[in-house]
Amino acid sequence: MSHMHPDDIRTLFSSAMSDLYRTEVPQYGTLCDLVAKVNETALSRDAQLARRMRRDGEIDRLEVERHGAIRLGTPAELATIRRLFALMGMKPVGYYDLSAAGVPVHSTAFRPISDSSLEHNPFRVFTSLLRLELIVDPDLRQRAQEILAKRKIFTARCLALLEQAEQQGGLGSEDAREFISELLETFKWHREATVDLATYRELRAAHALVADIVCFKGPHINHLTPRTLDIDLVQEGMPALGLRAKDVIEGPPRRAFPILLRQTSFLALEESIRFIGDGGDGTHTARFGEVEQRGCALTRKGRALYDELLAKRRSAASGSATPAEGVARAFADFPDDAKELFKQGLAFFRFEVNSKRVAEQSPPAGADLSQLVSGEWLDLSPITYEDFLPVSAAGIFRSNLGSEVRASYDVAGHQRDFEDALGAPVLDEIALYETAQANSLSACERQLGMVIST
Repeated sequence: MSHMHPDDIRTLFSSAMSDLYRTEVPQYGTLCDLVAKVNETALSRDAQLARRMRRDGEIDRLEVERHGAIRLGTPAELATIRRLFALMGMKPVGYYDLSAAGVPVHSTAFRPISDSSLEHNPFRVFTSLLRLELIVDPDLRQRAQEILAKRKIFTARCLALLEQAEQQGGLGSEDAREFISELLETFKWHREATVDLATYRELRAAHALVADIVCFKGPHINHLTPRTLDIDLVQEGMPALGLRAKDVIEGPPRRAFPILLRQTSFLALEESIRFIGDGGDGTHTARFGEVEQRGCALTRKGRALYDELLAKRRSAASGSATPAEGVARAFADFPDDAKELFKQGLAFFRFEVNSKRVAEQSPPAGADLSQLVSGEWLDLSPITYEDFLPVSAAGIFRSNLGSEVRASYDVAGHQRDFEDALGAPVLDEIALYETAQANSLSACERQLGMVIST
C-alpha cells in the first residue's frame, strides 16, 4: 500500500484547521480576507518584491501559510502530540520560556524543517505546556493536576491510526483523511467546561491561562495566523471591519528589509460557557485572530544584536515617544540593507548564481564569497524566519488574557524538563538556517565549478 506523503497530510490538516476556525470564529475569515487584499496591494506596488517572491516560490506558499497555537496540560499530552505531528513531517523546533513575561508555560514550535517541505506548506503549531509548579497554592495545584489527569483529549480512533502509522511507516490516503478528521476533534471548541464555576474562578485567579488549559475538554485551537506582506496596513484596516486590534505590533519596527517576525491580533472573544453543577453559565476569553509578517532569519550574531537593542529599548526612558517611535529609535543601529546585513554576518541568505553576470564575465579564480556577492556574480535571497520570538508570543498571549496577568515568575523554565516531557530534544533553529545557507552555497559551487571560501 502506498502512503500519503507527510507534506500532503500536513496540507490537508492545515486546510481543515482553517475551515474549522472560520466556522467557529467568523472574524478569522474576515481577517483572512483583509490579509489577502493587503498582500495583493503590496505585490502590486513593489515589483521587485513580486519578482523575488515568484522566483523563490513564495507567492504560492504565502496563500496557504498559517500557524496555529495550542496549550497542553500534561507531559503525556505533549508526548502524544509530538508523535501525531510527526506523521505530518512536523518536528519540534526551538525552546521558548514564557514565564519571564508572566505566562506560566514553556513551549516549542512543531514545523517542517526541509526547504522542500517548507515550500510545499510551512504550517506550524506553537505548542505550550502548562507549568503546574507555578500555581502557588499547593491545594489548587493538586486539584488542577487531578482534573487534567482525568481528561482524554484524543479520540480512541485517532490513537489507533497513530499506532498503525508508526507500525506501517505511514498512512494511505483514506486512512490519512480519517486521521485528520479524528485529530480535529482534539482542537474543536467546547462551550461546556469540565469544572464548576467556583473552581474556574479559583484557577483564573491563579492565572487566566491556567483556567484556559485546565477547565476544558481539550486544547481548543486558540488562534490561527495568516501571513501578510504589510502588517501595518492590516493593523490600520482591522477597526473598519469591526476587529478590535491590539494596541501595538509585536516585534521589530517597520523596515525596508524585514527581519524576524512581526505579529498583531484582534482581541479575544468573550464566549458563553456552561459550567457543571449549579454554577450555570459564565464567560471565558480564549480565542482570537492573529496576523504575522515574516522577515529574514538572523544569525547568532544578529540575534545577539537584536536582543541587545531590545533590552536597551525596555530599559531606556521613552520620553514623549510613542511605543512605535521608541522601538524605531532603538533599532536605528540595526542595518536595514541586505548587503550590509550579509557583510556584517547578521542575517542568513540563500545564494544564487547570476547567470547573466557570469555570461558577461567569469568570476576570478579563487574569489571568496564576499567578492562574488559584491561583484554580483552571486545574488542574495533572504532566508525566511520560520520560528517565533518569546517576547512577542508572550505579548500576544497577555493582550488576550484579560486583566488577570502578572509581570513575571521567579522560577525560569528548564529546557531539559520540557524535552523530558516531550520525549525528544528540540531542534536548534539557528542550526537549521545555517544548513539551508550552506546548501545553497554548495549548489552555487556546483553550478560555477569552483570551491567558494567563506
